[in-house]
Amino acid sequence: MKILLISNSARGEAIAEALLRSQPTPELFVASTVRSLGLMRMAKEVQVMDIDSLAKVVQMAKGIKPDFAFIAPDDPIGAGLADRLECVGVPCVAPKKTLARIEASKGFARNLMKKYGIEGNPRFRVFSFSSMDAKRQLDLDMRHYMEYELKGQYVVKYDALKGGKGVKLSGEHLSTIDSSAQYAMECIDQCGTVVIEEKLIGVEFSLLSFVSGTATVDMPAVQDHKRAHDDDIGANTGGMGTYSDSNHSLPFLTEEDLKAASAFNCRIAAALLEECGEPYKGILYGGFIATKDGVKVIEYNARFGDPEALNVLPLLETDFVSVCQAILKGTLTPDLVRFAAKATVCKYITPKSYPEDKKEKGQTVLVPEKIPENVRVFYGDVSMLDTGTLQLGGSRSIGVVGIGDTLHDAEQAAQAFCEKITGPVRFRSDIGTVESIQKRVDLMQKLRRP
Repeated sequence: MKILLISNSARGEAIAEALLRSQPTPELFVASTVRSLGLMRMAKEVQVMDIDSLAKVVQMAKGIKPDFAFIAPDDPIGAGLADRLECVGVPCVAPKKTLARIEASKGFARNLMKKYGIEGNPRFRVFSFSSMDAKRQLDLDMRHYMEYELKGQYVVKYDALKGGKGVKLSGEHLSTIDSSAQYAMECIDQCGTVVIEEKLIGVEFSLLSFVSGTATVDMPAVQDHKRAHDDDIGANTGGMGTYSDSNHSLPFLTEEDLKAASAFNCRIAAALLEECGEPYKGILYGGFIATKDGVKVIEYNARFGDPEALNVLPLLETDFVSVCQAILKGTLTPDLVRFAAKATVCKYITPKSYPEDKKEKGQTVLVPEKIPENVRVFYGDVSMLDTGTLQLGGSRSIGVVGIGDTLHDAEQAAQAFCEKITGPVRFRSDIGTVESIQKRVDLMQKLRRP
C-alpha cells in the first residue's frame, strides 16, 4: 500500500510514525516543507516543496498513485487540496474545501452552530462592510458592541486561517477599545470580515475525533498551552506543549464536561453534512472551554492539532491505516480505535527568540542520539543538512513527549530529555507539572462554587 503524506511540522512525523506501525507496513511518500530528520528516516521518498502550491502536490500524487493521501496542515486543507487530489483519483483523509470552512472561517463556524441549534456559542457578531462609505459606521458599531454589549470583555478573531495567531483578547492582547477597533478593522481589510465575541472565563481543552460522515470516534482529551513562556505569559504561539491523562480525561474536567464536548463534535459533523451536502472525512478538532455555565466552544479545526497529535497518536494501539480506510469508506466504528491508558506530556523546543523573532534561524541544535523508551521525539521546523547537522528554522523546532503511567512520570520524562537538548533554544518547563495542573483544578472549583 502507498500513502502520500503532506506535512509541514512535527505533527506530520507523529502521523507518519503511527501509519508505519500498521500491518502490513505501507510505503510512505511525503511532501514536506522541510528536510525532516524523522521523515527522511521513515519515508520511502521525501520531496521538499511549497505544499501550498497545490499543483505541485497534485503532480507528485499523479506520479506516485497512492491508495490515499493524508493532509496534515491547515492551509492546504483550507485551500482545497483534498478536492484537487480527489479529482485525480486520490481519496483524502482530510475534508474538502467547503467542509474545511469549519476552521477556515470563524464566522461560518459560529453561524453553523446558530443555524442548527447547537448550544455552546458565546455571544458573537460577524462584522464586514461592502463600501468605504460604510467604514465609519462599521467602526462605531464595533466599538459599541465591544464596550456596551460585551461590557469590555471580548475576543477579536481574524476570520481566516492565520496559523493560530489571529485571535486577540481584551485585557491581554488588547488594552483599549481604540486598539481593539483598529485590529478589528485590520482583519476586515485583510480578509473581508471579523468575528467579535464574548470573552469566556474558564479552562480550555481540546477533544479531537476521527470523523466519517456522522460517525465520530473520540481521542483522549488534551490541554494545550499557547502562551510563549512559563505561567502562561507572553505572546500566543502555535502551541508550546500539551498533556493528556491516563484516563483520557483531564484533572479539571467532569464526566459531564467530556460528554458535552463529545456531543458537540458529533452534532457539528451532522450539521456539516446537512449544510454542505457531503460527508466530512478526516479529523475534527474541537477547542473548548469549561466554564461555570458548562462547556462552550472556542473554535473548530479541520485537522490534527500540533502538539495534540504528538500526545494522542503514540498511544493509538489499533491499526491507523485501518482507521483511515474506514474513514474513507464510511465504515468507521468505535471498535476500530483503542488508546493505551497512559499519560503524556509534550514540551516543544523552540528558538530562544520565538515567536517574536527568528534570530536563531540557521543555527545548530544538538539532540542526544539515545532516546529513552518512555520518550518520543518529533522534528518540526528543523532541517537536516547533508552533513547530518540539524539546523533551526524560525518556528517550533522539536516536540518532546514523555509517556508514563501518571502525569508526573510523563512530565519528568519529557523534562529530563528537554534539558539534554543544546543550542540557542528554550522550552516551557511548567507544562504538565503538578503545580501548573493544580492551578487549573483550583480555578474550575472556584468557578463551579455556588
